[in-house]
Amino acid sequence: MSKNRPIGIFDSGVGGLTVLKAFRDMYPGENYIYFGDTARVPYGTKSERTVIRYSIENSRLLERFNVKLIVVACNTSSSVALDILNREFDVPVVGVVKPGAVAAVKATRSKNIGIIGTEATINSGSYRREILSIDPFVNVFEKSCPLFVPLIEEGWIDDSITFEVAKRYLSYLKDKNIDTLVLGCTHYPLIKDLIQKVLEGVSLVDSAEETVKMTAKVMNGNLKKDGEGKVKILVSDLNSRFEKIAEMIMGDTFQIEEISIE
Repeated sequence: MSKNRPIGIFDSGVGGLTVLKAFRDMYPGENYIYFGDTARVPYGTKSERTVIRYSIENSRLLERFNVKLIVVACNTSSSVALDILNREFDVPVVGVVKPGAVAAVKATRSKNIGIIGTEATINSGSYRREILSIDPFVNVFEKSCPLFVPLIEEGWIDDSITFEVAKRYLSYLKDKNIDTLVLGCTHYPLIKDLIQKVLEGVSLVDSAEETVKMTAKVMNGNLKKDGEGKVKILVSDLNSRFEKIAEMIMGDTFQIEEISIE
């Protein structure tokens, strides 16, 4: 496997760039291909059958670029399609659910862990299963937050409306006295500060960094820290909103290209 082959990363939209940034921060010498399926976002309200189809199509798109592994930076896809992708493709496929579950179990002291995610992620029970497989004595409380992704994609990241929605969603978890909350969607770190205001004193788990660590293990540590690799960002629908949020996440400007999934 050529070390110069890129790492492929896909998400339903802009949120997975938080995962790309974590990879670049830790392994800047690697080449990366990122695909955001902005034409079909959000995934969280789609059927399991549709999410699996989208995930296979996204992976095939990345395969065109001769990637050496695929990172599923979408919690919804990771929750319902990861096993299928691992069977379907010859390269390693890594998701974001297991790394997040591991980090949450390490972080909790009270053994009361909250999970927030899209409807599809929460309905799949993927985080609950992963957490309880690590520690069966943990109490897991889940809440779907379907409005978060469209609000974030709209750019309403530090907005009073988003704050009011967060208070409504998170009141259930606040009542459960959780001390750790898994941000079970790669979009959610973009409103981390807002969530923290609602849940003061609660540890927030962003699985991006843990996903990088798990990927390094899968690749037996054969990832390049030295040098500066190339980054290619692709989307299925190019719009100014994506460009604006991408620059905010990455802290830099990159050329963003529209590409057909066909």
